[in-house]
Amino acid sequence: MDVVRQSAQAGRVVVWEESARDGAQAKTLMTPRFRVRLAQETGRVFGEDGPRHVVFAAGFPAVCDEEFEAVRQVAAEAEGTVSVAAVCRGALRDVEQAVASVRGSRHARVMVVVPASEAMAQVMVHKTAEEALRGGVELAEAARALDDTVAVDICLADASRADTSLMSDYAQAMTDAGAGLVILADTVGAQLPGACHDMFAAVRAGTDEDVVLASHLHNDLGLGLANTLQALAAGTRVVSSSWLGIAERAGMVATEQLLFLLARHAEEFLKTDATPWWTAPDLTRLPAIARMVSEETEVPISVTTPIVGTGVGTISTGTPFVHPQLFQPYDPTQVLGIQPKILLTQLASARVITAAADRLGHRLDKEQTRAAMSWVKTRAFRTGRAVVDDAAFADFLDGLVHTQRVGA
Repeated sequence: MDVVRQSAQAGRVVVWEESARDGAQAKTLMTPRFRVRLAQETGRVFGEDGPRHVVFAAGFPAVCDEEFEAVRQVAAEAEGTVSVAAVCRGALRDVEQAVASVRGSRHARVMVVVPASEAMAQVMVHKTAEEALRGGVELAEAARALDDTVAVDICLADASRADTSLMSDYAQAMTDAGAGLVILADTVGAQLPGACHDMFAAVRAGTDEDVVLASHLHNDLGLGLANTLQALAAGTRVVSSSWLGIAERAGMVATEQLLFLLARHAEEFLKTDATPWWTAPDLTRLPAIARMVSEETEVPISVTTPIVGTGVGTISTGTPFVHPQLFQPYDPTQVLGIQPKILLTQLASARVITAAADRLGHRLDKEQTRAAMSWVKTRAFRTGRAVVDDAAFADFLDGLVHTQRVGA
């Protein structure tokens, strides 16, 4: 049973996770052991329904023997938590290798990349777009003949610059030949949201209901998330994403952002009141997974990274300190499990100073609070760093209290 097709056809959302595969093109390398761990943790966001909600692209087996073995390890050790996929070029030998890398794993898949636009077909396979797409049909048949327990998906590269009528015809033919998904890719990340919606709607209109479309949309213009939401609004239910958005060039939509938005605003984005989940995602798992990926790949999480950034749940000024919910779109503690944290900066108010001192075991009077606030602001500008760390502030407070005791 193809649980991914089943989920999409039931209106459920499936995330095609690309951080281990497309993320490598962002000059990152995940060890085999880490890929297993990441696949398992991503699947656990959905509990027992991980395989029905997550396709984990484990790698590109044709790269080298080590990459093949990494994919094999993920397929063997992460099965049951996600649907594991291997990705390959549109060549029979590569398809055979990809199938071999995931063979025997429950819910295993291979994704075969086939060019869809005239320009990309000439570069990738030296053929016309129609010839390349016809070859995709043959590869779907060949993959199914190799092992009918391994689902095969066809990714139409450069779909954003391809003929939608031609893609409709061949999406249908590929599905008839046994393809589970047909993935439309904005390979260069240049598509605008309206055009993205129109592309998915047009290809969908030219196919039967048995065709399951998926998206793979890059972020070169900063529109990966907006375009993915447009694909969902057009009826697509399998969408590619990547932890921290890591992927080729400027990356793609970040998994943590996509899951967060769909978990909290599904009806608005999906244009339906049908439930998008077999099991709703556990959003409290997102920050820890993001930190894990950051540590492995050395891709930093910044103060402004949405959902999992170091600025989430922090307070440094007066009015947000008094009314934090007024200045946040959601409660980070309730939704993500992130506890609020007071940071001392040059913007600190008396309330912030008092709360930070309380945390360090000092109860300040008004005179001490004014002195501490002046010290914090001066130190921030003197060092050129906004945040004053607790250790330095604690030393100042110890000295302040001691001086006043001696003076008394």
